[in-house]
Amino acid sequence: MKPILLDFPDSFETERLTIRSPLPGDGTELQAAVAETLDDLAPWMPWADHLPSVDEEEEAVRRARARFLTREDLWLLLLLKDSSTIVGGSGLHRIDWEVRRFEIGFWARRRVAGQGYISEAVRGITRFAFETLGARRVEIRCDERNGRSRRVAERAGFSLEATLRNHALAADGELRNTLIYVRLESAEA
Repeated sequence: MKPILLDFPDSFETERLTIRSPLPGDGTELQAAVAETLDDLAPWMPWADHLPSVDEEEEAVRRARARFLTREDLWLLLLLKDSSTIVGGSGLHRIDWEVRRFEIGFWARRRVAGQGYISEAVRGITRFAFETLGARRVEIRCDERNGRSRRVAERAGFSLEATLRNHALAADGELRNTLIYVRLESAEA
């Protein structure tokens, strides 16, 4: 079946979060979350090289919604339940629908960092990938120096599978090693 024909929910919940596809109108709150957190994101996220305007974030949200609907990329916003407060971003990226392989990316808004929202979201998204999308493999990739991301992967039950040495340039222009953590179908969330 072609991915665009796959039906699955646009949102789901965990204990404290609503996890959903971006929607038109999310740009303002997303821009505020990124503005608050940009300095924390810049070392790890290539897209965090400047503060987008509200219009740029709104455009990004609408493009992400279109890619979600075509099943090309499943960007997800993390919101406090029963609220419009964005606590971070995540999603299922680098999708291979034939293999049913996905990569989870994530970031936390500064004011909620360290409160377990990202670990909760990663566990929920991993469960969604296996139970709803039929994943066979879910990966988390992170810079070897990013201790917080490593701990999230480990807390969510991912195992370190590989280290790609001198794999990419970090924001500071230095070569970095990329760690690949993995969960397989047989070790569901």
